[in-house]
Amino acid sequence: METLVLPASLDSLEAIRKHVQKAAADAGLEKKDSYRLLLAVDEVATNIITHGYLEAGIEGRLEVKAEVDGEHLTIALGDSGPAFDPTQVSEPDVNQPVEERKVGGMGLYLAIRNVDHFKYQRVGDQNRNIFIMKRKQMHSGGNG
Repeated sequence: METLVLPASLDSLEAIRKHVQKAAADAGLEKKDSYRLLLAVDEVATNIITHGYLEAGIEGRLEVKAEVDGEHLTIALGDSGPAFDPTQVSEPDVNQPVEERKVGGMGLYLAIRNVDHFKYQRVGDQNRNIFIMKRKQMHSGGNG
């Protein structure tokens, strides 16, 4: 699947969603897995656009690349905003009453936990957020 390159703008979120939905459908993900992946990518993309670009007053772009192999669908979300590793954000204390929790971090926490595997890489001046979903094993033929 070709890489989707878009301006880092909230207007790009719909195109990112459609790209991820198509990749999930092409990979044969079940509906609930597709939904979990879509929510995770949407949350991280929204954070990148809002915090990495808009609040920083800079312009840039996002790259969305989907790869499918026999076992996994991998979505890589790249940006050239300031370095930010979501795996280093401390997890919110979900046992604390909502009104006592510090604001922020819950969406990112849920996004990362929603996918089967999440990785972050900094490659040159690029952030790369990688979402990996296990594909259900496709059965071919057989007796039964």
